[in-house]
Amino acid sequence: MAQSVGIKDVARAAGVSVGTVSNVINRPDTVATETRARVLSAIDRLGYVRSESARQLRAGRSRIMGLLVLDMGNPFFVDVARGAERAARRSGLGVMVCNSAESVGEEAEYLSLFAEQRVRGVLLTPADATGRNIDSFRRHGIPFVLVDRVSEGTTECSVSVDDVAGGALAVRHLVDAGHRSIAYVSGPPGFNQVRDRRTGALAALAEAGLGPEHLRELPTERLDVAAGRDAGARLLGLADRPTAVFCANDLLALGVLQAMYAAGVNVPDDLAIVGYDDIEFAAAAAVPLTSVRQPAVTMGALAAEMLLEETEEDGSGHEHRRVVLQPELVVRRSSLSAR
Repeated sequence: MAQSVGIKDVARAAGVSVGTVSNVINRPDTVATETRARVLSAIDRLGYVRSESARQLRAGRSRIMGLLVLDMGNPFFVDVARGAERAARRSGLGVMVCNSAESVGEEAEYLSLFAEQRVRGVLLTPADATGRNIDSFRRHGIPFVLVDRVSEGTTECSVSVDDVAGGALAVRHLVDAGHRSIAYVSGPPGFNQVRDRRTGALAALAEAGLGPEHLRELPTERLDVAAGRDAGARLLGLADRPTAVFCANDLLALGVLQAMYAAGVNVPDDLAIVGYDDIEFAAAAAVPLTSVRQPAVTMGALAAEMLLEETEEDGSGHEHRRVVLQPELVVRRSSLSAR
């Protein structure tokens, strides 16, 4: 595990005293401009983060685990947090839960906060598809595990669901029900999950001898109910409206369902709907929602257990690994039209 950068390291790199570095951090107006610039440059270069407490435990030995998710308004991530919290509590740790709200900027701020607090490690569902936030965080030497994301291009642990298989399950079900014109309400295209579910949907069409033109994508800026309602309105405006829709998550699907209900469109007879995640509200919807189930609680617990294993006093035996769980299709009335 990499060592945390301390104030002495900054002082050495800038060629000044520890007191001068302290003054730059706490009383910058008391330090000459040229000296202040040299110290700030060293802080940036070394990735120094000021600890909230001079007596804070060294990085990685805190009793707090960070969890940063895309949207705490989505019950899927609530279940992930529940699984992580249970695993952490069994080991005497607490969990600091933060919500990036699908914002790259907020994600960066929370990762900086985790570094300041010297958390034991972090469970992270990235909002930044470029990986820059992860690269910046990595230099602090704090272990992390990716959740609901495969660790492509990284050596860290990850726990995810096979979203290609999940997308295929959803669309294969619709094709088997007789649908040949399907919409995909996809969410932000930068998210790997969105792209993988589309890949699976296209694969299911190909299995049935259908080309990609049979899948009409309707991207949205967010993955929430309001975005689903907007996509539903766009769907209603299509001259050649598809007979079925697959949504990248259940919140989008519930929004589409609301739009159809308001417009007097019968679900599933006029439009079949399949969601993804199988959150609690899916079964309780006005028209119970067919959905691809992800084992969210298990995902959170496994991620926390891997992080705990890596950050034990003697974590030398830990090996980074990817765990890919399998999804399951749960069929309900929203897709059972008599076609």
